[in-house]
Amino acid sequence: MQSLALFDFSKKINLKNEVLAGFTVAMTMIPESLSFAILAGLSPLTGLYAAFMMGLVTAILGGRPGMVSGGAGATIVVLIALIKSHGIEYLFATVILAGVLQLFVGVFKLGKFVRLIPQPVMYGFLNGLAVIIFMAQVEQFKFVDANGVVNWLQGTSLYIMLGLTAMTIAIVYFFPKITKVVPASLVAILVVFGIVLGFGINTKTVADIANISGSLPSFHIPKLPFSLETLQIIFPYALIMAGVGLIESLLTLSMVDEITNSKGSANKESVAQGLANITNGFFGGMGGCAMVAQTLVNLNAGSRARLSGIIASLTILIIILVGAPFIEKIPMAALVGVMMMVAISTFQWVSIRIVNKMPKSDIFVGITVALITIVLHNLALAVLVGVIIAALVFAWDNAKRIRARKHMDENGVKHYEIFGPLFFGSVTAFTDKFDPENDPEQVVIDFKESRIVDMSAIDALDKLSKKYIQLNKKLHLKHLSEDCRKMLKNAEAVIEVNIQDDPTYKVIPEK
Repeated sequence: MQSLALFDFSKKINLKNEVLAGFTVAMTMIPESLSFAILAGLSPLTGLYAAFMMGLVTAILGGRPGMVSGGAGATIVVLIALIKSHGIEYLFATVILAGVLQLFVGVFKLGKFVRLIPQPVMYGFLNGLAVIIFMAQVEQFKFVDANGVVNWLQGTSLYIMLGLTAMTIAIVYFFPKITKVVPASLVAILVVFGIVLGFGINTKTVADIANISGSLPSFHIPKLPFSLETLQIIFPYALIMAGVGLIESLLTLSMVDEITNSKGSANKESVAQGLANITNGFFGGMGGCAMVAQTLVNLNAGSRARLSGIIASLTILIIILVGAPFIEKIPMAALVGVMMMVAISTFQWVSIRIVNKMPKSDIFVGITVALITIVLHNLALAVLVGVIIAALVFAWDNAKRIRARKHMDENGVKHYEIFGPLFFGSVTAFTDKFDPENDPEQVVIDFKESRIVDMSAIDALDKLSKKYIQLNKKLHLKHLSEDCRKMLKNAEAVIEVNIQDDPTYKVIPEK
């Protein structure tokens, strides 16, 4: 049963859905992998090998059944400059190093930090990605003339392309209303393919992008100097690629969790992504990560297990080996229509409906992330900027929430009851609430409803304590939680405060 559990066959799955979803995913993955390989100046087979190896390794070992990985544009786009300046061997070395970095993230269980990405950042990321996917399909309405100039399709060619694309979109949209037995995307591709073949319609096909026939990927150690200088060249690119790949993969994992109402493993997925990229680097693939569009195609086709991803990868391998002449005849309009519908479903329309109910800061974060994603195609930067803005807004809001309730007891001791966290953002407001000159000789700060968070808070307490000492007055800290006491104990070399013993009350007891 262990081997069965590996492929999730131990759970009840719909075999028909898995097989058909796998075929559909393969059909939609091929043009994207080809397009991005050509965009980066690589052989088309480099993209297809990446789609096969990334898909197979992550489908078997990944932390999220139903997710699809392949030669994604998000990761290859950041390596274009390296390929142009140093060549393909440096690309393979970079992909291997990026895989090693991703492997470490999973092994050291750092994948959990994706939970720090707020919902507005997710909305912005997915909306930006939807626009990128859609605009990439618009590029298929262009062609390169004999002089190498890119022009828009015109006349009959344009009308045929538009008509076939519209037909594909209509089938994908309306077919599920009739039956969901067969994936609508696969039906659309086959119907449009049949019409073009049956009526002998002259239109753009996969063959117009590239020839996709080839052999099995072979083991290959990148031919480049094994030196510190080489590491200095490839490390920055590997770091960015690893970051982009993991962010897109773990965000995709979170998205699938929501859609399927189940829980995936971020750390397991990080390890799988790393192993897949290492395999790519040694077997001539351009590397990649999880693919949001293909994952949505997979889920919409009814897949919920690993089998569809394995079938999609093996289908791509069979196509590389023997099926290229057939696949090369598929009209690009059919694939463009499917991907346009994926873009439309990727876009988080709910974010527009609830925009008037969201805080202004969240709206700003979502729009900023989407714009950076669309304009720069840098998903890592977009998410990082979004998280930083969200964190700063959160810090500002919490800084404003710190309050102090003051009273004198029967012994003439003044008590300050603090509410809200004491951290770098709130130390100024905290300090302003005290009046050392006019306070009595004994002052107690009660942290029952507060906690000391960082070094800025400790420094603020130290300075406040010294003000009272200079005035020959005594400052006591009361009701400190155990973690706060530990923090102050560790900082006792740089701080001088008097913690009032409170043996019976602890906010967070030691475990």
